[in-house]
Amino acid sequence: MLSRVNTCGLMGIDGYLVSVETYISNGIPAFEIVGLGDAAVKEAKERVRAAIKNSGFEFPSRRITINLAPADLKKEGTSYDLPMAAGILAAMGIVPGGVLSDSVLLGELSLDGTIRPVYGVLPKALTAKEKGFKTVYAPSENAREASVVKGINVIPVRNLYELVMHLRGEIVLKAADSTCNVFSFDDGENQPDFADVKGQEHVKRALEVAAAGGHNLIMIGSPGSGKTMLARRMPSILPDLTFEEALEITKIYSVAGLLPSDSSLVTRRPFRAPHHTISPVSLVGGGRVPRPGEVSLAHLGVLFLDELPEFGKNALEVLRQPLEDGFVHISRINASITYPCRTTLIAAANPCRCGFYLDETRECTCTPQEVRTYLGKLSGPLLDRIDIQVDVPTVRYSDLERETVSESSADIRKRVNVARNIQRKRFARTGIYCNAQMTSPMVRKYCRLGKAESELLREAFTSIGLTARSHDKILKVARTIADLEGSENISTVHISEAIQYRVLDRNLYR
Repeated sequence: MLSRVNTCGLMGIDGYLVSVETYISNGIPAFEIVGLGDAAVKEAKERVRAAIKNSGFEFPSRRITINLAPADLKKEGTSYDLPMAAGILAAMGIVPGGVLSDSVLLGELSLDGTIRPVYGVLPKALTAKEKGFKTVYAPSENAREASVVKGINVIPVRNLYELVMHLRGEIVLKAADSTCNVFSFDDGENQPDFADVKGQEHVKRALEVAAAGGHNLIMIGSPGSGKTMLARRMPSILPDLTFEEALEITKIYSVAGLLPSDSSLVTRRPFRAPHHTISPVSLVGGGRVPRPGEVSLAHLGVLFLDELPEFGKNALEVLRQPLEDGFVHISRINASITYPCRTTLIAAANPCRCGFYLDETRECTCTPQEVRTYLGKLSGPLLDRIDIQVDVPTVRYSDLERETVSESSADIRKRVNVARNIQRKRFARTGIYCNAQMTSPMVRKYCRLGKAESELLREAFTSIGLTARSHDKILKVARTIADLEGSENISTVHISEAIQYRVLDRNLYR
């Protein structure tokens, strides 16, 4: 007796089709699972056996062999439980043979036959649709997540008995309602708003420029100056989230097992703020079973690194390539996995160890050598990935008692959206989406300067002491500032503002 049931595995954030082949033959009773399964797959034998018996069906006292094909790819997790149980029941004739030919089954089994939720349902449902399947049977807790996929029926299942009765035509299970048509951008009503921030207008402006051009940014200032408060409001001014972007973010969170069971789509740009004690693996991803790290969980959102010099050197250095490429590539013995990580890096740092160097209200207790070496912990290659460097002074009391309301995040986001639309048209069919991603040839093409602008930039390099690596970054930021104003050409005003965002290159804190 032979049966074949379909399910899906995971490779990074993408699914792949797995055929669960079940063969029941005469011989000494045995239950074998082949096809390169991990420990969770091997342990499924006892879960499947108990679930079938406790659901009121007979478990065959014969030799059972289950093959998970393709056999050369590692199978991980518990989502193979349900298709294996269905395969055994189909081979025994309890489930009609051809009823599952156009379906994909996903789910973990409890010993009593209850179907438990699993991770990675969204990318698996997308794979099922791409392969031409019509139906996905998923745990009821994962149904909303899977129902995002258009053009496929998602049937929530609570237990094994319910599934068998449905397949035999004795009961009818209703398909989950599709949620894809009700997607709407989260307007950030409950998010932190820039209107709550008193003072720090030039820092807010720098964050607006960073959001408009996709630029990485570092804030340097004394403790209590508001660096963290400002950073946490950055997602509220990022461009509106599209359905395709929401789908991509949701896939990552689904694979990581961080998507709530009652959610269908992530509708807010992520904000991740790991502690400075984080390990390199936790930051960029990895492990025995590779999982997305913080930089991938911040995909299309914000990765906030507070107290940047306090992070381990290894952790900071592994960030260099992901920030440059926009993806993380993890190689293991059995597979190579790629996770996307097009994130905006927002970093914060004190100017020295005590934090009060150049502070107008409190005295710095660090020696000149300590002041020079503190920010010196940040390597040049890492700073090369940060376009905007801005100082954050201590907020004055006059700013705190001012009753005027600051500009809201919604108003700022409108300007950011306009600037991003300009960039989408500019870089159409080039594979990039914002000014920060421009290559050197693109900088020469889209950031041409007039005579006055070139002279200003030349004077800045000689008088302020800017480094060579600052050149393209200043031009990229100036291009973004011009886009915010709707200007086709970069003017001296745009160049001047971009130069102000290079405080480290101006040796202000060295």
